[in-house]
Amino acid sequence: MPRTLSCPYFRKAVLWCIPIGGLGGLIGLGGGEFRLPVLMQAIGFEAKAAIPLNLLVSLITLAFAMIVRSQSIAVVQIVPYLPEVVGLALGGAASAFYGAGLVRSISSKRLVLVIAILLAVLGALLMTEAASPFQRLDLLPESPAVRLGAGAGIGLAIGLVSSMLGVAGGELLIPTLIFLFGADIKTAGSASILISLGVVAMGLWRYWRLDAIPRSRGAQRMTLAMSAGSILGALIGGLAVAYAPIGFLKLLLGMVLIAAALKTMFANR
Repeated sequence: MPRTLSCPYFRKAVLWCIPIGGLGGLIGLGGGEFRLPVLMQAIGFEAKAAIPLNLLVSLITLAFAMIVRSQSIAVVQIVPYLPEVVGLALGGAASAFYGAGLVRSISSKRLVLVIAILLAVLGALLMTEAASPFQRLDLLPESPAVRLGAGAGIGLAIGLVSSMLGVAGGELLIPTLIFLFGADIKTAGSASILISLGVVAMGLWRYWRLDAIPRSRGAQRMTLAMSAGSILGALIGGLAVAYAPIGFLKLLLGMVLIAAALKTMFANR
């Protein structure tokens, strides 16, 4: 954790989180994968402190993104995909509970390496999907029970990534909903936010039970500053969802994630 958090740090946090929060409203991401390098590199928090703080801001961002986005994309559009949404939420919440404890048991050096690898993988996934959008594979029958079970199984893996990075997991949820369950990208984005709210809340609750959430005044003020920027960004992104070039944004954001992964890896050697 940085020794002092002066006003420039808080201004920097707000300015960084405006575009990051825009991802929540625009694509259906919580933006945590972009906030994590800011918390660690630009602000100076250690990985084990940055992750639960990131989860807290992710939860606030997702809540506002859902409210704003629902003005453009009706929540009722998620109803046909309810079995898989419920399955993903249940599986994600279950593994998010376990993942928080796993983070506590990993050494700081190894945790930074894991973070860098996961950021790089998520960046590559975004770039791949932007260059060649996922199309549905008819691998699953239309049985609600099968879709519920498949969602729960996949949610277990996504929830683990979520709790280990302090992110919502939208980069994994959205392709899953499109590729495996046949949702269009805008409906998948809204469903992703809804699922992520439960997963992030569970991970955050687990960190709270482990007494792993920083409670210093500086950490609290930083959370408020990043939340303010994220809320403003989520408002802008939610209103722009009907007009933005999603493919280009995914390509750009994938490149940013890979750059953040490299910086995280080499800056901590």
